[in-house]
Amino acid sequence: MNSKNAAAQTGKAFAIAMLIAAFALTFTVSDYYIFNRMNIYGAFAAAQWVKKAGLLLLPAALFFGSRKCSDCAKYVLPAAVAVAACTFGDFFDITAAADSPAQEIYNSINAFIPKTARIALFCTESACMLGACVCLFVRDGFKVKAGSFILLAAAVAAAVPLNIFENFFDITSIPEDSPLRFKNFGIWHLAAVAALAGATVGAYFALKNKPREVQCRMLCAAAGVLLLQYHSKNSMVMGDGYNVYNTVFACLPLFICNIGVYTASLSVFLKKRVLYAISFFIHAGGALTVFFYFGKEGMSNYGIFCSYSILYFCLTHILLFILCVLPTALGMYKFSLRECLIPLAYYFCVIVAASVASAAVTGYSVSLGLEGDDVIMPNYAFTQINPLPFEVPPVLALKLWGYSINVLYVLGLYAFYVAIFFAFYTLYRLFLLARAAVLLRSERRRALAEADADGFFDEWDGN
Repeated sequence: MNSKNAAAQTGKAFAIAMLIAAFALTFTVSDYYIFNRMNIYGAFAAAQWVKKAGLLLLPAALFFGSRKCSDCAKYVLPAAVAVAACTFGDFFDITAAADSPAQEIYNSINAFIPKTARIALFCTESACMLGACVCLFVRDGFKVKAGSFILLAAAVAAAVPLNIFENFFDITSIPEDSPLRFKNFGIWHLAAVAALAGATVGAYFALKNKPREVQCRMLCAAAGVLLLQYHSKNSMVMGDGYNVYNTVFACLPLFICNIGVYTASLSVFLKKRVLYAISFFIHAGGALTVFFYFGKEGMSNYGIFCSYSILYFCLTHILLFILCVLPTALGMYKFSLRECLIPLAYYFCVIVAASVASAAVTGYSVSLGLEGDDVIMPNYAFTQINPLPFEVPPVLALKLWGYSINVLYVLGLYAFYVAIFFAFYTLYRLFLLARAAVLLRSERRRALAEADADGFFDEWDGN
């Protein structure tokens, strides 16, 4: 093995260790707490933002062989690491404010990574980032193309901390009836639906005539952005909160769209048919339906249209929907009805896991002495919280860790979501039929135009 190949393999090992450390750091309050306080953490926050972009650039350079990403990473990331190392201040001592006895308990639960471990993870991430950059210098040399740095701007934009806009407003000072507030079926709700449609259609037309290799790389890049932005929630939940959730238990990926992030991303990374099938049949319908109703307003702290909760929800679900449907739309994979059995079994397992886990978390919070609204109801507690306007009688109940699961409700919930998935599949088949009819009509018109150009109809002139 020559030095360049050895450097490439070593760089991949550095990148993997960097990603693991960065992932672990998201489970700390401080990771994203700094970005909506730029007036305090200025230079350090800016450096950390660039390092977040590096989590996209380095894997693209090392695992996908992108020379442009290599050019950006090896010259910019070492400077960002150096600035962060010199300006971290009280980064490792940041804790969430405790304004109630219950919040003090939540904070003690959230601080499950001790300070020494946080320092070790931060240093590991930074050291591995530098090591990967060194390997890129060995593999690719010192020459760079100026045009490569366009990708740096794209990576920085893709890695934007979605809570950064909170530097410009105080949500407590904005009236509840303000037009800036995000409400179900309001103007910003309509804008979110339009963004979903526009992004999906735009991505399709941007990629449909590209070579298959380019299509795959672009979908993998979108998956990288989705994973990065999805894991920002870990830190936000424990620091400033995400909607009504503020404990580390809410970070468990047991809601259908949470686990869909991993399934859809793996489907484009690994190109496995079963993952494509699960993503298309289960997660596409799930990601689509949430845009029609964002949940009970009494349960969600919507904020204004540019608050973290809204931006995070919309961006991650848009990217998830795109990753679920584009492989099929671009012809990489064709879904057939006989392939629905594995996805249906998969979703049943998700429902069961979410039911058991939510009961365990709620039972644990009760054992801590919490009562009423302070009891922990994680975001996958859709298996516990009935959004329907009527009660489902607990004919079948299963008690786990002191909490009773309404089995009849859970089974009904499963049946309801299965109906949604089949409705989505029906829409997909109708779309294919409509497209086939349009293509056939277009082909007939083209054939008639060619025949007319050849003079086939000249003998009928004057009749």
